[in-house]
Amino acid sequence: MLYSVRSKLIASLLGVALLVGSVSLFTGVHLLKTHVIDEATNRVRLDLNTALEMYQARIKNMRTALSITTLGSGFMDALANRNQSDLVYRLGRMAHHAELDFAGIVTGDGQVLCRIGPHAMMSAAAVDNPIWKLALERKAPVDGTVVLTREMLVAEDPELAERARIPLRARAESTQAAGDDEISGLALAAGIPVFKDNAVLGVLYGGKLLNRDDTLVDTVRDTVFLGETYKGHNIGTATIFLNDLRIATNVLTPDGKRAIGTRVSTEVGNTVLTKGQPWTGRAFVVSDWYIAAYTPLEDIFGRRVGMLYVGVVEEKYSNIQSQALTVFILITAAGMLLAVGFGFLLANLIMGPVHRLIKASRQVSEGSLHPDIGPIQKGEFGRLQKTFAEMVEAMGRRRAASESKIIQSEKQASVGRLAAGVAHEINNPLTGVLTYTHMLLRRKDIDAEMRNDLETIAAATERVRKIVKGLLDFSRQTKLDPEPTDVNRLIGGTVALLENQALVKGVAIKFIEGEKLPLVILDRSQMQSVLMNLIINALDATQPGGSIKIYSASGLSGNGASQKGVEITVADTGSGIHPEDMDKLFDPFFTTKAVGQGTGLGLSVSQGIVQRHGGHIRVQSELGKGTRFFVWLPIEKQAGSYEDTRG
Repeated sequence: MLYSVRSKLIASLLGVALLVGSVSLFTGVHLLKTHVIDEATNRVRLDLNTALEMYQARIKNMRTALSITTLGSGFMDALANRNQSDLVYRLGRMAHHAELDFAGIVTGDGQVLCRIGPHAMMSAAAVDNPIWKLALERKAPVDGTVVLTREMLVAEDPELAERARIPLRARAESTQAAGDDEISGLALAAGIPVFKDNAVLGVLYGGKLLNRDDTLVDTVRDTVFLGETYKGHNIGTATIFLNDLRIATNVLTPDGKRAIGTRVSTEVGNTVLTKGQPWTGRAFVVSDWYIAAYTPLEDIFGRRVGMLYVGVVEEKYSNIQSQALTVFILITAAGMLLAVGFGFLLANLIMGPVHRLIKASRQVSEGSLHPDIGPIQKGEFGRLQKTFAEMVEAMGRRRAASESKIIQSEKQASVGRLAAGVAHEINNPLTGVLTYTHMLLRRKDIDAEMRNDLETIAAATERVRKIVKGLLDFSRQTKLDPEPTDVNRLIGGTVALLENQALVKGVAIKFIEGEKLPLVILDRSQMQSVLMNLIINALDATQPGGSIKIYSASGLSGNGASQKGVEITVADTGSGIHPEDMDKLFDPFFTTKAVGQGTGLGLSVSQGIVQRHGGHIRVQSELGKGTRFFVWLPIEKQAGSYEDTRG
């Protein structure tokens, strides 16, 4: 069952479905992990830029509010006259509209004139605030992030100092123990100097304490993430850090409270605070995994004093990946089930014609050349049926050809054995007849009539002797004596022997030598007899005025072996060979010459000699236009080529 076509087809379809499904699954998971997380990371990076813009915008708005206040003539008069009550009123109204936690006015000599809060009318400041001090020193507007010590906060408003206090939560990699409090405050502040007659009349300053102030981080969350939630929780979060401490955040602890007092990981802290580089990636924030982005915050002196963070919950993207993975798995499983179903269906459709071809193959194996292959179908199976029928037909033709060759070979073998026996039996008495005839011809006492009769006997005996020699050659009893031979010299010598005969008949004979031909190992005498036989046949077939050309060239074997060798061509312009005689040219005793002019053994003997040299001979002819004989001989002797010459 496992080796049936049906099983293999189903297994193949199942394998294809499994392969395609696996590749799709692997590719899908890779793309999900790459693109989904990359998309989330890029989104968080852009969200962080937006949050930073909002952070900077808050500072600019604060500076704008202070600048507008300094432009009022009433404010200028109150400041010039140092009207504290009027200035406190104006400061309170400005702080209310600008949502400032602290504000005040400092005189040109660095004395606090007034401020909002419980110490509004103090005439001097025990502690300098860095924002107004820098503005006074530079005599130019200053805005940005500042770090306020507890003393500075107390001087502005004791309540701010208490709000800034943040108990630290323990962290394994922290050197600060749990229970210590952070008492400094991170604030957004601006200071605007007020001039009169090119002299600094005073500095108006104000700021917003970020410790425990959720306004900015919640605004970032609601603006950037549009209040998007996942499983009842906000998907996006934002945090402001004082150094590595969360002082304002909407990241929640497991008990649902804001994670004020928790600290960032050492890796992030080192990258952002120590190296001053933004950090983006997958991070464990308080109690959950986030795709997070951090950027450093610098104060008005260019020192890195904190960080700004935004992040999105990773679980949402992980669930997207899990859902997509589940869909891919289901699709793969469905594909495999469909593959099995289609496998059964296709197997049933395919097996019908296949079974008929199997039955037809059995009929052919039993000897039938007309098997029943059923009606010819369309498509590939139809072509297969036609090919099968053509194959059977070709087998029939090859069988007939093989049988013909076998019969021909057996006939030639029988003729060869008969020729060998006859030649041996008549050769000795024939030699005696010819010897005694020549002895009688040497006598001086015989008359002319008897001499003519003896010469006739000698000529006839010589012809019989040639026939016997042909029979011996045909029976392959003559040994080869191979040696390295220059083919061009061999052909040239043979042509020289027959030039006079061609001249007498009026036929032009020409040899065109091939260049740089290698030496060929052959029996010079027997190969010369082959060439002479071919040239004499060409002379017999060519009328006066015609021509014979002999060519030599290097060439590959024409029998499909692609072996290197030398090819000799004998071409004439004679009468050509009749098509019906082409298949019988090399049969023994077949001749188209008149009775008494040929034995019909020349081409048979020549073919045998060439074949014993490992070569082959072929012919092309066109009736009335001439004939070409091609003799191909290998450069190197093939194994077994001369085995039948040793007997």
